[in-house]
Amino acid sequence: MCGIVGAVSQRNIVPILIEGLKRLEYRGYDSCGVAVHQDGELRRARSTSRVAELHSQTAEDGIASGTGIAHTRWATHGVPAVHNAHPHFSHGAHAADGAAGRIALVHNGIIENHDELRAELKARGYTFHSQTDTEVIAHLIDHLYQGDLLAAVQLAVQRLKGAYAIAVFSREEPHRVVGAREGSPLVLGVGTQAGQGEFFLASDAMALAGVTDQIVYLEEGDVVDMQLGRYWITQRQVGSDRFETVQREVRTVHAHSGAAELGPYRHYMQKEIFEQPVAIANTLDAVTGISPEIFGDGAYRAFKEIDSVLILACGTSFYAGSTAKYWLESIAKIPTSVEIASEYRYRDSVPNPRTLVVTISQSGETADTLAALKHARAQGMTHTLTVCNVSTSAMVRECELAFITRAGAEIGVASTKAFTTQLVGLFLLTLALAQTRGHLSEAQETEHLKALRHLPVAVQAVVALEPQVIAWSEEFARKENALFLGRGLHYPIALEGALKLKEISYIHAEAYPAGELKHGPLALVTAEMPVVTVAPNDALLEKLKSNMQEVRARGGELFVFADSDTKIESEQGLHVIRMPEHYGALSPILHVIPLQLLAYHTACARGTDVDKPRNLAKSVTVE
Repeated sequence: MCGIVGAVSQRNIVPILIEGLKRLEYRGYDSCGVAVHQDGELRRARSTSRVAELHSQTAEDGIASGTGIAHTRWATHGVPAVHNAHPHFSHGAHAADGAAGRIALVHNGIIENHDELRAELKARGYTFHSQTDTEVIAHLIDHLYQGDLLAAVQLAVQRLKGAYAIAVFSREEPHRVVGAREGSPLVLGVGTQAGQGEFFLASDAMALAGVTDQIVYLEEGDVVDMQLGRYWITQRQVGSDRFETVQREVRTVHAHSGAAELGPYRHYMQKEIFEQPVAIANTLDAVTGISPEIFGDGAYRAFKEIDSVLILACGTSFYAGSTAKYWLESIAKIPTSVEIASEYRYRDSVPNPRTLVVTISQSGETADTLAALKHARAQGMTHTLTVCNVSTSAMVRECELAFITRAGAEIGVASTKAFTTQLVGLFLLTLALAQTRGHLSEAQETEHLKALRHLPVAVQAVVALEPQVIAWSEEFARKENALFLGRGLHYPIALEGALKLKEISYIHAEAYPAGELKHGPLALVTAEMPVVTVAPNDALLEKLKSNMQEVRARGGELFVFADSDTKIESEQGLHVIRMPEHYGALSPILHVIPLQLLAYHTACARGTDVDKPRNLAKSVTVE
């Protein structure tokens, strides 16, 4: 991972490759590069700086061509360094004095048998210049190459174990790029500029916005051959080494460019926090009443056939699922379990064919969640539904039912508006299941719909608390540790608040159910350990107040986000920001927003790279 762009055209495609990388920058990366077929040779530029630096480098070096590939890398094998950056060239025994061989390649994913292949290729005289698993693929294709790049790639992918999306070209064949995918996304773009006969590859259709809106989503095992004026897609026949030509639908996709203007905001994360009222309104725009059909044709039948829910997700999406568990069990009265997707498929579980498997993903391409979904289906659980922000993603295509959130492009790596719109989608799912199961009266439906429609206004009022949160952030910026507390359905919100703080400010933060304090975490509480508390006016408020007293008795300093009628007052060692109103079951959506603001402004005060935090990527397409 993290981003691929490739092209075959009669015009110079280097500006298109660079612009495509810029559109994928929001995903996070630690190096970038571009390679072209120029004057009969392989030429490339690579950098551990930003894509803008790569752009300058290609201009200075005079790199220009109609055939090329480009990549942004998030390190998995090998440290972030120029020699590990993509594209990689083959370096075989036939290449004199370590000169570049004939193959150039970029790769997203992880090759699990790279050590075995590396040993074999070293024995054949290949020289390795990186620690990456990607360089192994370049050498393997070079070894198998006999004048036909498509044939060499088809042979090579049969030897790869793991996940990959690759784009590759050969010095021997100008105007030809071959791509292949297995477990990692790759799309083909069909050029629309008259007379060019051009085609494109990308890991995300967003990279091709403004270039073409004619997109082919390659399926698992596809190998695509792009040449001037023509392309074809092949797939290996089951139980055979032979590949046959297959047809894939060309779709018109109006992808967002990802290059949204910041306007008055300092960072995309701040902008996206303030966009939440609109994002929630857009997500609710088509919802006029509660019905299973909100989630697609056949939803009513599927909902009638299930007796439990299994939620699969990672990171922030996992916390959205954890919140939804409270809703589903209290409102829809349906047993619900929530699993971290990366753990679920590697343990023995008890499958239930009457389970609705729900995946949650902003990008719809999260490798761990996709793999967990496929594992659940293999266990006989065929009723599947996704809550996702990208309608054309692999997750949506893989699931029987879907709810598309309308958060818009989220550029900041730390998720904000995607999270709150996921919660909206999951609350609608709760109501639809409750209705199907006979647990939602007309009066209750009316009440919940009224609360949902007022939600954008309520969120706007919470965002207006920003100046008060900024005052707190100046104190947090001097700390290195923090505790977050919540109870009931606000415990996952405390988890999300801690995650946000650690993601972008690099402060160590942990979250606990407040009742767990005396079972261990209380040992950490000192005056140097700020304790953030989510304090809605719900049935657990009095219990929470007792937990807060436990902190104060040990000299801890409390920072409390409290509903206006909780009767919690500011005093020495107890700081309170009052929420505008209590919002019942939807309270988690309101309470997470000041936690987002706290993390954001603390990170600003510490001078970190808010939108692109170190070591992280937006779309995690490897395990």
